[in-house]
Amino acid sequence: MSLATEASRAIRSTLVLWIISAIIYPFMMIAIGQIVFPAQANGSLIKDSQGQIIGSSLIGQPFKSDRYFNSRPSTTSYSTANPQQDDAKILQTGVSGASNLAPSNSALLERIKGKDGDFTRLQTAGIQPTADLVYTSGSSLDPHITPAAAKAQISRIAKARGISPQQLETLIQQHTDSRFLGIFGEPGVNVLQLNLALDALKSASK
Repeated sequence: MSLATEASRAIRSTLVLWIISAIIYPFMMIAIGQIVFPAQANGSLIKDSQGQIIGSSLIGQPFKSDRYFNSRPSTTSYSTANPQQDDAKILQTGVSGASNLAPSNSALLERIKGKDGDFTRLQTAGIQPTADLVYTSGSSLDPHITPAAAKAQISRIAKARGISPQQLETLIQQHTDSRFLGIFGEPGVNVLQLNLALDALKSASK
């Protein structure tokens, strides 16, 4: 077999593999995702009652109002900083990450236990602080809090909205995600979805 024949075979094989791996396979995965898992393939987007996109179930949002379940702290403010003042250009594609501060770090202790720290703010609001209401997540984008953290906020929200604590406890139970396959991870509550249901509860009670 001549060298030209071997070279031609190698070129054809390379082209065929390139077409399969770079064109056919990716488009096939896109098609399967859109058919089988359309919501997940398009970002797990959440819409309000008017059909407007207000977020994703995969990315947290900051909630600080007494009328809503608060999110856990975030070192990046859930990447919601003003892009017009983004001199470092970190918000062009979003930013994620933890502070990496040691438990003994003075900056971390000040953020948590300082005069205007999270621990003090929670206690002032009558909320028994839980770990996820005080510490940030590894990504700082975590959309979930624990059921315990949600229940700790019931009294404040019930007072602010004038609804019964029992209604809020039922709402938390209805929106608690169980462990994946029953064994992986821990139960969690998606804060955005819970607050949407909270607004709907208010409307239904009028």
